[in-house]
Amino acid sequence: MTENNDMEGLDQTSSPEPKNRIDNPNKPSPAGRIIFLIITAICFVYLYYRLNGAAIREGLSLTEYMTQVFANVNWIPWLVLMMGYSLFYFLIDTLVVTKSLNWFLAEIKYKDILPIRACAYIISVFNEQIGKGAMAYYLNKRDQIPGWEVGSVMLFIMFCEIFYLLVWASIGFLFSNTGLPDVFQLIPYIAASSVIFFLVWLFYFNGTLLPNNKLRDKRILHAFRLAKAWHYFMFFLLRSPALLAAVVVYTTALNLFGVDVSFLELLPYLPVIFFAAAVPTPMRAAAITFWVILFPENEGQMAAFGFVQHNFFILFNAIIGLIFWRRARRELFAD
Repeated sequence: MTENNDMEGLDQTSSPEPKNRIDNPNKPSPAGRIIFLIITAICFVYLYYRLNGAAIREGLSLTEYMTQVFANVNWIPWLVLMMGYSLFYFLIDTLVVTKSLNWFLAEIKYKDILPIRACAYIISVFNEQIGKGAMAYYLNKRDQIPGWEVGSVMLFIMFCEIFYLLVWASIGFLFSNTGLPDVFQLIPYIAASSVIFFLVWLFYFNGTLLPNNKLRDKRILHAFRLAKAWHYFMFFLLRSPALLAAVVVYTTALNLFGVDVSFLELLPYLPVIFFAAAVPTPMRAAAITFWVILFPENEGQMAAFGFVQHNFFILFNAIIGLIFWRRARRELFAD
């Protein structure tokens, strides 16, 4: 644990905020909303084009084609599999958040993080990053941890998640690059560039690069300033069981949808698809579209799989949040 003693890191040009308050995040810009609407429209148009084409080849209407796809799924084993995976992911996800907070802010028990991490899943139905912002507010209100510093830990988690997925995509590429689409040949170049970026990032925040630069002293960058190389490595180790479990679960689930795929074949795909799932489009349209693009010979099965897989995951996680809601609400408004 690192004690929260970075008062020297306060921005000298601004007055300190009260400990029991965290500023509201800025409202999304109209440009951002327009971009996401365009992405959503492109995804749905593409899906309609591919699915309708597949239905025509089968001599069916689109409705008949998709009804047939859903009717052939082995639903009961799929439901049990996904419920178990969602619970396992919740436990690993909470562990990652707990350890990150312990590293940079305060010693908070795992069982005390469970309620807020679960409740954040309710908000994450709409946007994962807003869910993390809600966690920052909750910890600021309940434990009087300065809001900016909590926000910095959430940024640290988001930053590490990007590199964690990239590492696993690279590992998957090494084991199965011969059967991947041509675009995946960019992965080695992206990985090499990311290693250089990460080293520059690490050396900047430990003061080796640009030692007189004051940007690193911003309170919102508190966690990065304290983070050492082993923190990033431990994040990767703690988070990886969720990804490895996902490979097994998603491979098994695809077989239940009638798609034959191996663990190694899916390993480089999943990190890319999880990136797409983070894009806040309705019904996770970007992730569904990626499934269809990556498995073009099974358009109907992949569209159905992507739709139920991602939406069940976020909705079941929200149900977990509802179970903890009363406790979280009681802790938040106890005073």
